[in-house]
Amino acid sequence: MSPSAPEAVPDSPYAWRRLMVTLAIMTVGASGMYVVPVVLPAVQAEFGVARADASLPYSMLMVGFGIGGFLYGRLADRFGVWLCLVSGGLMLGAGFWAAAHAPSMAVFNAVHGLLIGMLGSSCTFAPLMADTSLWFEKRRGIAVAICASGNYLGGAIWPPVIQHFVEVAGWRQTYIGMAIVCSVSLVSLALFMRRRPPVLVVATVAPGARYEAAAAVRPFGLAPGSAQVLLMLAGVSCCVAMSMPQVHIVAYCGDLGYGAARGAEMLSLMLGFGIVSRLVSGWICDHIGGLKTLLLGSALQGVALLLFLPFDGLVPLYVISALFGLFQGGLVPSYAIIVREHFPANEAGWRVGAAIMSTLFGMALGGWMSGKVFDLTGSYHAAFLNGIAWNVLNFTIVAFLLRGAIRNAHARLQRA
Repeated sequence: MSPSAPEAVPDSPYAWRRLMVTLAIMTVGASGMYVVPVVLPAVQAEFGVARADASLPYSMLMVGFGIGGFLYGRLADRFGVWLCLVSGGLMLGAGFWAAAHAPSMAVFNAVHGLLIGMLGSSCTFAPLMADTSLWFEKRRGIAVAICASGNYLGGAIWPPVIQHFVEVAGWRQTYIGMAIVCSVSLVSLALFMRRRPPVLVVATVAPGARYEAAAAVRPFGLAPGSAQVLLMLAGVSCCVAMSMPQVHIVAYCGDLGYGAARGAEMLSLMLGFGIVSRLVSGWICDHIGGLKTLLLGSALQGVALLLFLPFDGLVPLYVISALFGLFQGGLVPSYAIIVREHFPANEAGWRVGAAIMSTLFGMALGGWMSGKVFDLTGSYHAAFLNGIAWNVLNFTIVAFLLRGAIRNAHARLQRA
């Protein structure tokens, strides 16, 4: 099919149909991210480890998830995203199966980091957001938001399902069931993703012109390398803050005496409202840009974290969990939009992968750090304060980048 065919151009009906398949794939792949917070109490009890050690599988999973997304992104650029999805589906199934038979905490950790995280679920996040961004131009913000919503749709669906089967059959049997369901689903859905994205305009530009244009770009008024580092630091800090409620809400509810099932419901509620947040944020991105959307989300996430400090009643926690999801859901997709807005298009693939990788590292660090703070203090109060401090750092960095972007825009107007 030629690049000019109706189905091979951005914003086409095929692009929207493909987006729906992408949404389903990301929903299935999200199972790897949300299984550990639900099984954390049961795994901690069986292996007899501290809360920080029981949180480590999630941290290792997120580190692997970030690295794998970056590597799968490069692989998708060369061979297409569908091959990445086939490989990831098979590895995710193998990871769940191996975790179900783990004889020790060390093996459980390694399986989550390598098979479930790096070689499994990672193929369904950053590579799919990058792929989606190549199929849309006019509605890129809302399209990437819909794609990323699959992650939270999975977060709304998987925790109560996993919790039910953990209570009925135990966590090991639950992992075996997930191995079968997730691997078959991902491999089957991957077959609908074989068509390559539309050819980018930059691919037809002479190499010398591309290098010259890239050299002239100063994102946010900074050298490209410095801008990328600051954007990645912002990603780490916002997700250290984000991970506190997401990773520990189930355990937190257990400590308060409400039970793990109530915590799983709050996590589901949190991530369900995150879907709304991502869709609204995508619409906002198309109107005010990624940086302003990220700054707004950072401020609102900080407000939600503050609300956890004075309120620990059952009803208030349900309300705050919903607010937290509503406020922070659009943060991560904003980084993909920011890269497309401020960096050369021919560098978008690896830069999006690097930015998303940093957010996942933040989730990994924050999940472990919150558990460590709890072990040291015996309370989650200090862990929430730690998350708030990281959120302040994120807001400060994004405000600095926005200031630089505004100066850049003024300078371009003056030159014109």
